[in-house]
Amino acid sequence: MKKAVLPKNEAERLNVLDNYNILDSLPEEDYDAIAKIASGICNSPIALISLIDKDRQWFKSNHGLDARETSRDFAFCAHSILNPDELFIVNDATKDERFFDNPLTTGNPNVIFYAGAPLNTSEGFPLGTLCVIDSKPRELNLAQKNSLKLLAKQVVSLLELRKKNYELQELNKKVTNLNEQLNNFAYRLTHDLKSPISGVNYLIDLLKEDHINLFKDTQAEEYLNLIDGRMVYMGALINDILEYTKVNTENIIYEEFNLKTLLESIVSHTDFENKMVLSATNMNIKSSKIGFVQIFQNLISNSRKFCDEEKVEIDVACMKEGEYYHLTYKDNGPGVDEKYWEKVFVMLETLENTNNENTGIGLATVKSIVERLEGEIYLKDRADGFKGVSFHFSIKEHV
Repeated sequence: MKKAVLPKNEAERLNVLDNYNILDSLPEEDYDAIAKIASGICNSPIALISLIDKDRQWFKSNHGLDARETSRDFAFCAHSILNPDELFIVNDATKDERFFDNPLTTGNPNVIFYAGAPLNTSEGFPLGTLCVIDSKPRELNLAQKNSLKLLAKQVVSLLELRKKNYELQELNKKVTNLNEQLNNFAYRLTHDLKSPISGVNYLIDLLKEDHINLFKDTQAEEYLNLIDGRMVYMGALINDILEYTKVNTENIIYEEFNLKTLLESIVSHTDFENKMVLSATNMNIKSSKIGFVQIFQNLISNSRKFCDEEKVEIDVACMKEGEYYHLTYKDNGPGVDEKYWEKVFVMLETLENTNNENTGIGLATVKSIVERLEGEIYLKDRADGFKGVSFHFSIKEHV
């Protein structure tokens, strides 16, 4: 018996094989199907997808054979990878000086006929073979040889796809972990800032109430009011950041609820001066009730803050098409200029206004929630010709 020599690029080849994270993985139907097809085309009782590791050959698929691996010293495939550009065929191992006394030939599974097609990566490294085996001398015709080569390429395609999926999963884990760390940091930071801001607000209120005569009609009074306005903004900013981090980390719970009832409840808790007029579609929705509350709390709050009319008129329409709900949200406020339609959804982006509570996070939060619910949101001109915003968004139905 002649043991196969090592390829010249063996260290690199083993490193590439290791990067596929395929060794010792569980059986997979796609690989087993290819081995079974190879067995049928070549009329052989055994077909293997064999990968050559440092000291063994390991079978990703072992059609017609119970063993999952053998020593590399006995492996026919170890010879095959030395000529990665061609089929390696042994028609009768008993007459081949390399294999006539090989334990795999003289004993179980009696490898007399062997044909292996190399599994070459895109970089040219042979990882192993797709091989067919019989316990009697055999030959393959040209069609069978070509089919074996094509099936070997399919095995490599599966390996490449599996590798990319694994890399994406690992990258997704890293991104998820980084997002969690960032959200936790933002939560801790904003939570810790609430206490000193409350302290500053208390001191400002104290100065205004107990020492107003010292500042009245002076530049100090103007500065004090300016500080007060900035502290209101910082408080609103912290609350919005806390809300944004919570929205992106909470688990989504799906349930059925009535859209009109939900909106009427939000308005009743928002309309402190009885200045809102709501019109909404009476329709049952199957989605995240909490998500809808957060979306419309932000939209209605914006309408209340920025509306320049005596009454805030809000119209919410909904229709279902396929597995998506299509919603429109309109108000009678000043609207948003078309050049800002994308900008308003960007975190911390604000339009020019004097409202100390406008942090530029509310609509970013809305967009984030809609996307988590497998939808999208955008602004359009109002088709009815009236002024005001016109948000259009779709959300996927979930039972």
